[in-house]
Amino acid sequence: MRIIGVCAAIAFALALPACTGGNAVAGTASEASRPAIALTVSGPGGKHSFRVESAKTSEEQARGLMFRTNIPADGGMLFYPYPGDGGPPREASFWMKDTPSPLDIIFIRADGTIARIAENTTPFSEAPIGSGEPVAAVLELRGGRSTELGIAEGDAVTWDGRKR
Repeated sequence: MRIIGVCAAIAFALALPACTGGNAVAGTASEASRPAIALTVSGPGGKHSFRVESAKTSEEQARGLMFRTNIPADGGMLFYPYPGDGGPPREASFWMKDTPSPLDIIFIRADGTIARIAENTTPFSEAPIGSGEPVAAVLELRGGRSTELGIAEGDAVTWDGRKR
């Protein structure tokens, strides 16, 4: 019986990463291979450059920065085109489920200006965070960066690959 118990414990230990860490590991590999793009925010508070990941598809946008704990000061994620499944700009609604790090969620109009900034969003919250108007892109930065850098509504956002 002791051998059966040891075998069961080993089997459980081997299966555990597939159940708990499998998504994180798989996500990390695909995120690490996702190329970063240059993005700039310009306004009265100055000009600020970032290198952000690009989430283009509905699947990439659904995952966003979930499970991330180490978001660089000048990193983040750009959801463009938004929505990922195509179509014209529309109101966006995000949440922080499965997201352990606070984020600044920046909603960007079709003309490239910032419509709204949801600052320091609450980790793991399922409360909807809306854009308040139709948007063509959404930028997620490490929580607090907008205030630190003086980024504000109305500032212009440009990035590599944006259709004008």
